[in-house]
Amino acid sequence: MAGAKETPRQKLISLMYLVFITMLALNVSKEVLDGFGQMFVKISDANERISESNNLLLENISVNATEKGGKWIGHKRTADEIQKESDTFFDEIEKIKASITEKQKEKDPELVMYSQMDKGEALDVIWFKEGSDEAKNKFLEMIQNYKGRVIQVFGSQYPEYIEMVEARFFTGDMNNNVKNRDNIDEPWLDSSFKGFPLISSLAKLTMMQNDIRQTEHDVLTTLMGKELKMSSKVNSNNYTSLLLTEKGAYYQGETFDGSVILGRKGGAQNPNSVELKIDGRELTDDDFDLIPGGIKLKVSAGNPGDHTIEGDLVFLDEGEESRINVKQIYSVISKPNSAVISADKMNVVYRGVQNPITISIPGIQDSKVRASAPGLKRVRGSKYNLFPGKGREVKINVSGTLPDGNNVSSVSSFRIKDIPKPAGYFRGQSGSFTIPKSSLERGAVEARLEDFDFDLPLKVQSFRFRAPGQPSMVISGNKLNSKAINTLSRIKNGQTVIISDIKVIIPSNPSYKLKQTSPISITIN
Repeated sequence: MAGAKETPRQKLISLMYLVFITMLALNVSKEVLDGFGQMFVKISDANERISESNNLLLENISVNATEKGGKWIGHKRTADEIQKESDTFFDEIEKIKASITEKQKEKDPELVMYSQMDKGEALDVIWFKEGSDEAKNKFLEMIQNYKGRVIQVFGSQYPEYIEMVEARFFTGDMNNNVKNRDNIDEPWLDSSFKGFPLISSLAKLTMMQNDIRQTEHDVLTTLMGKELKMSSKVNSNNYTSLLLTEKGAYYQGETFDGSVILGRKGGAQNPNSVELKIDGRELTDDDFDLIPGGIKLKVSAGNPGDHTIEGDLVFLDEGEESRINVKQIYSVISKPNSAVISADKMNVVYRGVQNPITISIPGIQDSKVRASAPGLKRVRGSKYNLFPGKGREVKINVSGTLPDGNNVSSVSSFRIKDIPKPAGYFRGQSGSFTIPKSSLERGAVEARLEDFDFDLPLKVQSFRFRAPGQPSMVISGNKLNSKAINTLSRIKNGQTVIISDIKVIIPSNPSYKLKQTSPISITIN
């Protein structure tokens, strides 16, 4: 029950979960951090574009209020109030972003080194340290005040928008709690920001700013569309196409729910027919819904990269066909499918074998990713093999081209280690052991790489056989020869023979020199 006192077991579970989340946050890979960075940039750019659009809409409302008066005066009053509230909330979030990036800017003024933004202490200090309730409550109050003010000013006129505003600025139940994966109440602010990497929190805060600007945009376009009538002619001189989206970028596999609409004042006429393609594929009736002034798409966002929507929306006006050309581009970035934990000191590859390597850059198609290193060869897609040569370290240089044409690059270092020392085996046993004389006569000498991650078969070429009171002999192959068996016949129970100097090769790479194989000590019973 929400608010109930936690049992010691619940406290322990909560503590373990917190530690686990913290460990994940401390070990997020550079690739995931870069993915969040790209998301942060794209959303920031989207915020700038929608702000420009909002300013133009507000200017149009102001002109109509001056020239036409009437209901336009009330619309301008509503628009001004919403813009004021939006700017205030937007700027407060911007102050929080500036505060938590203050130290990062000392070494990275442009905030572009996303792979270094893996620590979230700055935001944790503001909201989650002891005595931080005031700052935390202030932020939550900002969200509630903005949501309440928008609903009061705009929702009273257009109640259909209340649900949308509630969803965009959802902070949980009346106590600002949400259910975690264990169905236990947890503060929304904690579940969204506590312990997360800096770049993740920046992206989330920027997404909230996007919600603010999108809400402002919805108000302004609604005010324009409710009072302006469609022109007597629907044509390319009076209208253009616009792509409206709920957010600036989409994860791979998400449903792309953007809307292609008329760019002038949002008329109420539905298209009579749709002739659109996405990346050359024609849309079917199942791919969209008709809405006033355009269509609402419901297709898969697609693979990472830029995607083009082009074609025509066809309208009929007084029996005459008018075509509105559409050419819009949206971007998709990769969605991480799991947490990535990196053990920094375990970046190891082995000499003498093909080491499988996966190389990718979030948001960039594999075909546009380039990787180079001595002994590195692409197998397919993001899969590579690395066959190290000399030296103790190899550096893999990776670069790629983003959908906007910019290049990104990074370097990863791997230690080169030799294949570990093989262990001698006889009839599945190693070290010192006891077997019957008959088993020794029929068995074969083997060599194995114990606790080695690669499935690497070895071949025994020769070994030295030493029996008590007898001269040692070198035997070719992996079994006792007739001379050794004759010697073995004179050995009594309880005596020990030694198999040593086991010469081993890797059949797939016979030139590689393995370390000396450990010997075998066999007691006869």
